[in-house]
Amino acid sequence: MAMIVENPPSFIVRTEAQKAAWDNGYRLERGIDNGWLHYASTTAPGSIWIGGVSEAGPWLLSLGHSGIAAEVGVLPVSAASGPGRATFLLNSLTELHVALDRVYKLAVSLPEAPLDRFRAKTATLPRTTEAERIVIQRIGQDIFRDALLDYWSGRCPMSGITERALLRASHIKPWADCTDAERLDVHNGLLLSALWDAAFDRGLVSFADDGSVLASPQLGEKEREALGLARALPLQGLREAHRVNLALHRNLYRF
Repeated sequence: MAMIVENPPSFIVRTEAQKAAWDNGYRLERGIDNGWLHYASTTAPGSIWIGGVSEAGPWLLSLGHSGIAAEVGVLPVSAASGPGRATFLLNSLTELHVALDRVYKLAVSLPEAPLDRFRAKTATLPRTTEAERIVIQRIGQDIFRDALLDYWSGRCPMSGITERALLRASHIKPWADCTDAERLDVHNGLLLSALWDAAFDRGLVSFADDGSVLASPQLGEKEREALGLARALPLQGLREAHRVNLALHRNLYRF
């Protein structure tokens, strides 16, 4: 049976929806569309709509950003259509908050959001001297790292490490060979622990299109053990844009 949102939404539905939206970065209220509470953000592109089936739930979340809708993961798709490009069914307020946290992090990390932030921060900065260019580069690297932390949920997908001091923002296509758009594109990056990053950056490991780990013959047995290659699962969450860049990495290091 299709879920139908309350129209108009009750006071409790409005209050809980507003709290969920505000707690997760969507603080611009755009009104009510046929029972759907419409929100946007000053820091993330795209709109969201929240609908409550009743005061006790379930909840419906409709997304206006096509990139987020494609990458948000395993949220159950709603039988009811919404005002956005894709609509999902959440059984509880807890699920709604978790989903909105992921939606916001994708919104600020997917193209073109990091590139827009980079351009805004560097628009008035000089680029004449080497020192000035290094400042620009560091700004870009910091924005890229923050975007990867959001995109990969602050976790190395290979080691499971979540300690930020041990995580590295790894470019798949080398920084020196990239345009600004490629340098700031999360699909041209992996969030890896320091050891995995070093191995990937030196071409000692790479990944197949299905995420399977590829190891160079030059990688020693002790190093394989340190990386845990024997028990390493395939890298999950790859998109087609990742695969294009990984093909370049494999070709560069002759995998």
